[in-house]
Amino acid sequence: MASGRDYVVVFGAAVSQRGRPSPVLAQRIAGACAWATRDPAAMVIATGGVGRTGVAEAVVIAERLLACGIAEERILVESHGRDTLESVRLCHRIMAARGDVARVVCCTSAFHQRRCALLFRLLGYRTERPPMPAASGEAGRMRHLRWVAKEVLATPYDALLLSGRLALGWT
Repeated sequence: MASGRDYVVVFGAAVSQRGRPSPVLAQRIAGACAWATRDPAAMVIATGGVGRTGVAEAVVIAERLLACGIAEERILVESHGRDTLESVRLCHRIMAARGDVARVVCCTSAFHQRRCALLFRLLGYRTERPPMPAASGEAGRMRHLRWVAKEVLATPYDALLLSGRLALGWT
């Protein structure tokens, strides 16, 4: 998987009732737009299923990517992932079918990047964790601590689940 192009994976987050990205999602999209603008050969995968609002996160991401000038033919939409592990697995299927991945660029919140990169590395990809812009309306300290605590628990859990699936020949 060393030759080819970068695949920028934009992980979903909350979408408002009006179909607008939350500040966290807007930050992830901004990071992806910056990377994809600097690397015109990169493909961008918008990933995220339907949340509480009935709008697929991936669809909102794709719309915003188009608005920031990323060509439609560079955007792939994965709108079924309900959590991080499922999104990684579904993106892996897309990238494996295309067969031209050099590296996976994880565009997500800083606290979430390690887990995403680890899961892609377990699948055999080289990964990059780019610096991400700060979200406007930064979350309160307690909320941020909850997100970090979730990552502390979810990272080994997802890694074990994925490793088990790989050992059984499933992805």
